[in-house]
Amino acid sequence: MFRNILTVGCWTMLSRLLGLVRDQLLAAYLGAGSLQDAYQVAFRLPNMFRRLFGEGAFNAAFVPLFTLTLNQKNINEAKKFANESFSILIVILFVLTILGEIFMPQLLHIIAPGFTSDKTRYYEAIILSRITFPYMILICGAALLSGVLNSLHHFNIAAAAYVSFNIIGICALLFLTPFMPNAAWAAAWGVTISGIFQFGILWYAAKKTGVCITFHQPRLSENIRELFKKIAPGIIGSGITQINLTVDTIIATLLPTGSVSVMYFADRVNQFPLGVLGAAAGTTLLPLLTKEISAGNKKSVIAIQNQTLDFCLALTIPATFCLFTLAPLIISTLFGHGAFNLEAVYKSAQSLRTYAIGLPAFILIKVLSPAFFARGDTSTPVKIGLFTLLLNFILNLLFMYPLAHMGPPLASSLAAIVNVGFLALILWRKKSFYLPFSFIKRIMLVILASLIMSLGIIILQWMFFQNAVYYSILKRIIDLSILVCFGGIIYGGILHLLNIINIYKFFIQIKQKFLKQ
Repeated sequence: MFRNILTVGCWTMLSRLLGLVRDQLLAAYLGAGSLQDAYQVAFRLPNMFRRLFGEGAFNAAFVPLFTLTLNQKNINEAKKFANESFSILIVILFVLTILGEIFMPQLLHIIAPGFTSDKTRYYEAIILSRITFPYMILICGAALLSGVLNSLHHFNIAAAAYVSFNIIGICALLFLTPFMPNAAWAAAWGVTISGIFQFGILWYAAKKTGVCITFHQPRLSENIRELFKKIAPGIIGSGITQINLTVDTIIATLLPTGSVSVMYFADRVNQFPLGVLGAAAGTTLLPLLTKEISAGNKKSVIAIQNQTLDFCLALTIPATFCLFTLAPLIISTLFGHGAFNLEAVYKSAQSLRTYAIGLPAFILIKVLSPAFFARGDTSTPVKIGLFTLLLNFILNLLFMYPLAHMGPPLASSLAAIVNVGFLALILWRKKSFYLPFSFIKRIMLVILASLIMSLGIIILQWMFFQNAVYYSILKRIIDLSILVCFGGIIYGGILHLLNIINIYKFFIQIKQKFLKQ
């Protein structure tokens, strides 16, 4: 199991690094203006449906049913179920795509109302959205194929295929841009072309394992009815998150031109720790909690929860302070090239700081939600999600004008904090959540160490790196590396002095692991 997690984790990390390169090219070519805004909205549309129907609710329902059919019946019945699921999924998505292509102007009136006052941006968004929308069919089909391969324990190719999205995106921006009206068109075509590659790679891999997925006349068999029953709660749960993101986009389009863009790049930076820690915690915690709960080990359940919380917070809290302190230099180093000017850098840094406020909460949601799912309670997180959706909308309306591009990120952060509060309170009332004094003391010391680390970085930056954002890219990289390493040394040193960690033992353990290999 560890090898599979490591394999998927390595491919995910590679994908994120390539995604960073792709985002850097987008920033350099398009900057943070109307064209970038139009592209980001065009990309968000198919991405929203992908998370709803592909990697979200559909896959979460399909994989257990496919695995169950494979184990309890045989491979032929499993293949039959996979083909039935593929056929019904493709038909639904094909109809949605046709409707989307036809009614794209009306759809953009809903999700990007602010674009209608800028005709150039509005019409550009319509064209780009029509280019990217077919990606929805391809990537959802790819998600089903990935589920088949994972069920057959072929994790490597399933994880590797998604790297092609960023590879194709990079190539499209570099080599397709000269033949297009602008770089946004090239990026949009790169999205759809990458969907063809991902689907093709996964389809061929599934065929090589003996599961050849083909299209058949859709029918509502007993298996498909069961699939739809399991999808419904997932669609509601996934839909809350997607509606939250859509609300943020709607509000951002009503703000000054470039707001969608600067928020996007800030969110990409914030997603690094969130994606690595949050996804890892949520994925590994659910099966562990389910096993202990089924065995009736209540103390063990709470211990596992607290260990996960401790690990995540020990990494997330300093990351939050670091992002808040170094936001301008981080954004400048990663995206401050080409058309992404200093104004865009500082605005994106402001958005990053308001996103960072909610970073611990975003990750804690990933840690606490499995405590409900492991007990078969899927409704409570959904109910809390609905409440925080309303809260997010109200906060967006309150913040949009006084805070502009900082409003939606701050609304999302505060809504996430409230979400975590309710999750923890309900678990505590059910006697399924308890934090001992030693844990609280440890976290307070982690906050203290993070604060001292942040102050140390500020002093060093004031003394030697005041104008770092104006330097060459190489100098910015060196300066940022020095500041991050300096902060890490301070943080680790303080934790060692406070007996939170033992640096000597830590390095001995690392050395022993390498010697074993």
